[in-house]
Amino acid sequence: MNQLKENLISRFFRYVKIDTQSNPESSLSPSTEKQKNLGKKLVQELKSLGIENAEMDEFCVVYAALAGNSEKADIPKIMFCSHIDTSPDCSGAFVMPIIHKNYQGQDLVLPDDNSQIIRMSEHPDLKHQLGNDIITASGTTLLGADNKAGLAAIMTALEYLTKKPEIKHGDIKILFTPDEEVGRGTENVDLKRLNADFGYTIDGETLGSIENETFSADGVEIKIYGVSAHPGFAKGKMENALKIGADIIAALPKEILSPETTEGRNGFIHPTDIQGNVEFCKLSFIIRDFDESGLVEKEKVLKETVGNVLKAYKNSSFEFVLKEQYRNMKSVLDNFPQVTGNAIEAIKRAGIEPKLQSIRGGTDGSRLSFMGLPCPNIFAGEHAFHSKLEWVSVQDMLKAAEVIVNLAIIYEEKA
Repeated sequence: MNQLKENLISRFFRYVKIDTQSNPESSLSPSTEKQKNLGKKLVQELKSLGIENAEMDEFCVVYAALAGNSEKADIPKIMFCSHIDTSPDCSGAFVMPIIHKNYQGQDLVLPDDNSQIIRMSEHPDLKHQLGNDIITASGTTLLGADNKAGLAAIMTALEYLTKKPEIKHGDIKILFTPDEEVGRGTENVDLKRLNADFGYTIDGETLGSIENETFSADGVEIKIYGVSAHPGFAKGKMENALKIGADIIAALPKEILSPETTEGRNGFIHPTDIQGNVEFCKLSFIIRDFDESGLVEKEKVLKETVGNVLKAYKNSSFEFVLKEQYRNMKSVLDNFPQVTGNAIEAIKRAGIEPKLQSIRGGTDGSRLSFMGLPCPNIFAGEHAFHSKLEWVSVQDMLKAAEVIVNLAIIYEEKA
C-alpha cells in the first residue's frame, strides 16, 4: 500500500504540473490544444500498465479498456471517467503542488502568496483530515485536483488491478474527456466506441459521497440593441446599451435567486459575462434548478426583468436566446437502481459511510446518462475547486481508487 500511495502522489504531481485549462470562448475541440499534452501522457501511462488499446482521438478524448479476467459471462461493462481540463476561472499554468504531511489542523499558508490561507474554520471538511497528507498549490494558481484527483484515482486502481490478476472482474472501460469545465466534455464522445453498460464519473468532493442528482441547466444570452449618439449631443437621443445591461443585472433579486444567497435545492439566475458598447451589449447568464419547472420559472423572471427595464428605453430592443445545457441525471438513474446501489456497497466495503446527495452543479455524467450511459458521480476528494485555495487529501484519493476496485469486484460477483 505504501508503494501504491507513493505512485499515486507521483502521478498526481505530474498531472497538475501540465497546464490543461479550457477556454469557454473557443469553438475548437478541444477548446485548448494544450489539453492534448496530458491526454498523450495518460495514453502512455495506460500502455505502460499493459493496456495497449489506449488511444486519444483528434478531439482529445482518451479511450481504453482493461479486459476482463473472469470466466463468468454477461458481466456488465463498467466505465470510469474523469476530465482532463481545469477551470478557466483561475490560472492553471506553472502549478507548484505542495504536500503537507500529517496535517494537524493548522492554517495552511501558501508560500507564494501569504494572503492565501486555507483555514479549518472556512473549510470544515479539514476536520476529518487530521493525520492525513494534504496537497495544495503554492498560492498563485489553482491546484487542478478538479479533476486530476479523479485521473490519479482511476490510474491507481488500474495499476492495482493489473498487478493483482487474482482479483476477478469484467471488462473495465476508461474515458478521459476534455472541456468538462466549459460544458463540452461529452461533445465528441463515441458511446459505440466506448462500449460500456454503466459508468461512474470520479469527480466528487467529500469522502464517501455519491451523487445521483445534478442541477438541470440552461444558458441564456440577452442581446441589447441600444441607440448611439455623439456624447456631446446625446441628450434625449442616446440609449446606452451598456447601461441597459447594467440596469438589468441590478434589477435582479439580490436576496434570492443568486448563487451568493442560495443553497440546498434552491436554484439561481447567475450573470457570467457582459460585453458591448453604447450601441450593443450582450449579457450571458446560466440558469440552474433541480427541476425543469424551476428553470422555466427563473427564465420567466429574467425575461420579465429585461422587459421591465426596457420600458424606460423606448427606442431600444432585446433578444432573449435560450440554450439547453444539461438535465438532472436522476430521472435516468432512477431506472437503474443497481448502478447507485453498487456504488453505495463499494463505498461501504472501503470502510466509509456513504453519503448519497445531490450536486449543485453538473458533471460529464449528466450528459452521458441522457446519451444512454447511466453515470452517477463518486468522490475524488477535491475541495475548494476553481480557486487558489484548492486542496485534496492523499488518503481520500486512495479511498476513491479502492472504491473503483470494489465496484469492479461487485459487478463480477453479482453477474
